[in-house]
Amino acid sequence: MQTTVEPPRTAEADVATTGWPRSWPLMLLGAAVVPGLLLFAVGRWLDAPAVQAWRTVCLAITTQALPFLLLGTALSGAINAFVPARVFTKVLPKRAAFAVPVAGMAGVVLPGCECASVPVANSLIGRGVTPAAAFAFLLSAPAINPVVLTATAIAFPASPVMVLARLLASLATAVVMGWLWLWLGRDEWLRPVARHTGHRPGRSRFTEFRTGFQHDFLHAGGFLVVGAMAAATFNVAVPRSVLDTFAGSPWLSVLFLAALAIILAVCSEADAFVASSLTGFSPTARLAFMVVGPMVDLKLIALQAGTFGRAFAVRFSAATTVVAVLSSALIGAVLL
Repeated sequence: MQTTVEPPRTAEADVATTGWPRSWPLMLLGAAVVPGLLLFAVGRWLDAPAVQAWRTVCLAITTQALPFLLLGTALSGAINAFVPARVFTKVLPKRAAFAVPVAGMAGVVLPGCECASVPVANSLIGRGVTPAAAFAFLLSAPAINPVVLTATAIAFPASPVMVLARLLASLATAVVMGWLWLWLGRDEWLRPVARHTGHRPGRSRFTEFRTGFQHDFLHAGGFLVVGAMAAATFNVAVPRSVLDTFAGSPWLSVLFLAALAIILAVCSEADAFVASSLTGFSPTARLAFMVVGPMVDLKLIALQAGTFGRAFAVRFSAATTVVAVLSSALIGAVLL
């Protein structure tokens, strides 16, 4: 008598005969329970005070900077589509060494923050402006415009000389950085985003404006969010007691508030009120906070890296930090 040995049943055989795998009850249970557990855990985690604070700071930085980023990208698109290239050759001196201080002083007329200055500087370079002059404008515009200086005067009502100190230190930093780029800058460090420059005959200027604005805003907006997330992480992770540790030393306080300005990434229209609240620090240290912040912070570094390239952002931000700290220390020692 011959015995037939049946092969072992597999999951595929179960599916073929019944339409369901043998472990379908466990799979169904997992599909019902696991998402619920994940949602519960994430919900509890999001309700933690530290996470709520991180979310608030990140949202505040992004919301605060977004209108100015919108202004800057709109202005960049308008320059590219509507302003003839000959305007810049007439306004700026032909020699780059003289064009740098003129571009630095032109920052007085633009009421925007650092988020607005990056796309505008990129558009200026695309229109034929020497990069040194565009970078001087990039640094000065968010630091010495009338809105910022007025906010500084309101934040320091008992010290009107702080407004003058901020104006001089910020303008000196912008001009020195422009000249440094003329002296040490390399073309291979600067890789602007590829885009057409100026109006093309036969095309609608409004279409060119819309296309340029849309491209710059979407491109820079992502880097703005990355910088805001990094700033919020530091804001939440570092305890407030650390601030008091550095307040006693004159030089350490300057360096610490300069580093704090980079990491906190407060918009230039609001940083004077933050600086005025740091009463434990010297006036020079608080001046460094207001000079460094609008020129070098996490969201600005991210915007520069996305617009001009990482090689440029690393070198330019490091050099700007050094020049801004030295300018603040020198002018603060004289005026404050």
